[in-house]
Amino acid sequence: MNFGVYIVRAHGRLALTDLAREVEHRGFESLFVCEHTHIPAGTTLDYPAARNSETELPEEYYGTLDPFVALAAAAAVTSRLRVGTGVCLVPQHHPITLAKTVASLDQLSGGRVLLGVGAGWNQGEMRNHGVDPARRALALDEGLAAMQAIWAQQEASYHGQLHSFDRIISLPKPVQAPHPPILVGGNGAAARARTVRLGDEWMPSDPRDNALLRKQIADLRERAAAAGRPRPRVTLFAARPDYDDAREQAEAGVDRWVYWLPSADREVVMPRLDRYADLMGRLSR
Repeated sequence: MNFGVYIVRAHGRLALTDLAREVEHRGFESLFVCEHTHIPAGTTLDYPAARNSETELPEEYYGTLDPFVALAAAAAVTSRLRVGTGVCLVPQHHPITLAKTVASLDQLSGGRVLLGVGAGWNQGEMRNHGVDPARRALALDEGLAAMQAIWAQQEASYHGQLHSFDRIISLPKPVQAPHPPILVGGNGAAARARTVRLGDEWMPSDPRDNALLRKQIADLRERAAAAGRPRPRVTLFAARPDYDDAREQAEAGVDRWVYWLPSADREVVMPRLDRYADLMGRLSR
């Protein structure tokens, strides 16, 4: 059983580097941050991140750090903590530059990167990056496939509908071979299919229904077996901090639990982190 935490952004008197030290000190395996280059003004989408009955996005999403800069800083002040994206919006990057960024972070961290990926939900944001929302799934698939070619091949070539290149040399390669674990975000069947095709782990948000989660994990395993792939690991994102739920989820096949931390001052975040650490200790016995 592995346990991590997730924060949208460090806030006020709590720097991300300080949080990373505290998370590692308490024995957590991983720290995740999200990615938004910007939020178009007036964004009012009905999205679970709002955590309320409103559709207006919380203020914290307007001030996120670049995830790879933030995770490099977190890795620099820790020695064991795994650093992860929850999630990297792959369609909003060119795969050659993103492959270099991920490989560089994996090198600098000593092989501690967990690459959570997703297609994105904010259509205005992706349009500003030149991404057609209707093709974001294709952009995610091609971006992952192109990066995997770059990481695995000394002279990499890739040809798709959106990206194409011949015989490029991109060094350094990641420490983790053939690449850092790719955690595919999303709760639907498409995300599970993508996990089998292009990923290493499935990373759904907690569906708040353990019976449904069990069926989804069984579907994931059936897909992997049919494709001749090893059983993918499962990371449960924004997991409920509940002992009985976690035990039931472990029986269903969950391998890692990632708990949400508020974007707040130290006085708010640390007590919650301590509660999560206490739960982690109980579950690990």
